[in-house]
Amino acid sequence: MKKTILIIMLSMFGLLTYAQKKKQDHRKPFVLGVIDEINSRELGEKRILNIYLPEGYKENDTTNYPVIYLLDGSADEDFIHVAGLIQYNSFPWINRVPKSIVVGIATVDRRRDFTYPTTIEEQKKSAPTSGHSDRFIAFLEKELQPFIDKNYKTTKSKTIIGQSLGGLLITEILLKKPDLFNKYIIISPSLWWDNGSLFNQSSDLLKDSFSSKTSIYLAVGKEGLVPGSIPRVMEVDANLLAEKLKAGKSKNVSVYFDYLPEENHATISHQAISNALKILYP
Repeated sequence: MKKTILIIMLSMFGLLTYAQKKKQDHRKPFVLGVIDEINSRELGEKRILNIYLPEGYKENDTTNYPVIYLLDGSADEDFIHVAGLIQYNSFPWINRVPKSIVVGIATVDRRRDFTYPTTIEEQKKSAPTSGHSDRFIAFLEKELQPFIDKNYKTTKSKTIIGQSLGGLLITEILLKKPDLFNKYIIISPSLWWDNGSLFNQSSDLLKDSFSSKTSIYLAVGKEGLVPGSIPRVMEVDANLLAEKLKAGKSKNVSVYFDYLPEENHATISHQAISNALKILYP
């Protein structure tokens, strides 16, 4: 009798397992883009790239696409929601931005990659790997952009997006190598790093002879005091940066400052990027 019950139970378990397996056979992965990899000599490591390819992208046609480079572009960071914003705003019935490739650069060490050397001892101790943004900028310029242009169907239009320390890095690029991108989306930049020394950076961008068409969107929320013992206020620093950029003499540079008092450092990025797309793609 016990054997009979056991056989019946095993049979029922087998049928249930088969039914569940059969039920799941129709399931497929939801593919948002592709995962690529680049071996960087500048950084001495491999870097993961999460890449969104717009609807209709084909290797064998003649259509090329603008590229949007995204810092903090890991799957569990900003890649998914930014790719969604680009897809949504490029729908034909919205047509706010052109169909674009989004290149999410997965994070390895933000302090190392997004900061230049600091003179503040407290910052040196709290972030011992910091101060190597020059290597990351060289990676963007000499390796990543050529890699994307070689392997994907791109135009010359290049945008970069970054928040917080990522915003600090973008500001550094903007001032030191303004030709590297056409559009800069800078969100809540950590200009407090090295007690705001980046404000002292001179730049060809600010000269009347600067000839590259460049659009800059700068946003900050209600964020208050910055980390560390040196008192600085995020909103004040962002305003100072906006004024520095607006004081430039080149007619080819457009600067848009966006204060979002209902957002804070944690919530600002999605709303700011959405606003930036409206402003930079009129």
